[in-house]
Amino acid sequence: MAAKLHAVLIADVVASTLQQSLRRRLGQTLALASRQHLHKKLIRLPYAITAGDEFQTVCLSLAAVPQLILDLRTLLQPLSLRVGVGIGQIADRLTPPVNRLGGEAFQFARKAIDTAKSGGPFKFDTLTFFASPNATFDETINLLYGLNDTLLAGLTAKQWKTVAAFSHTPELAKTARQMKLDASTISRNLKRGYYWQLTAAAKVAASLIERSLG
Repeated sequence: MAAKLHAVLIADVVASTLQQSLRRRLGQTLALASRQHLHKKLIRLPYAITAGDEFQTVCLSLAAVPQLILDLRTLLQPLSLRVGVGIGQIADRLTPPVNRLGGEAFQFARKAIDTAKSGGPFKFDTLTFFASPNATFDETINLLYGLNDTLLAGLTAKQWKTVAAFSHTPELAKTARQMKLDASTISRNLKRGYYWQLTAAAKVAASLIERSLG
């Protein structure tokens, strides 16, 4: 029987030196994110902050990775994240803290985040990178996320706020009441904020991961 594959996510904050009290803010937000993502069954272990502005976790399943990435980007606004995902085996028993664990998945995740920090392999900026034992999968998913990240760069703070509210309560009327705006404004902000493209890309990415590595 083939050894189980795990997905390790490592992220850091873009331009972190420009952020005030980042470590404290990041700690508070990630404590909330850990509770939410454990409840949603997106992660296996709570987030652990490692060096400076970097944090990591082990995803509950491979197919959960795309939704987890989108959730993190939404929850940590206005911070912009670089994300590296490594898919492979984990050598240790899965017990917290995550930064004490090791194995192939962590090595791939380190390779992925370092590639994201260097700007990626494309002639356009990308904030998300995957590394796994499957080179064909890596090529496809990294192009998908390169294009996805191009959309992210165009979102305004107002659009992110609408995306966050609608993600929490995915009904136009309820989101409109919560934000004290009319439904047409919510719909327009979602469209201009590429919400439908971002969520569709996450679903396609999850399907690609399951077909290729699941």
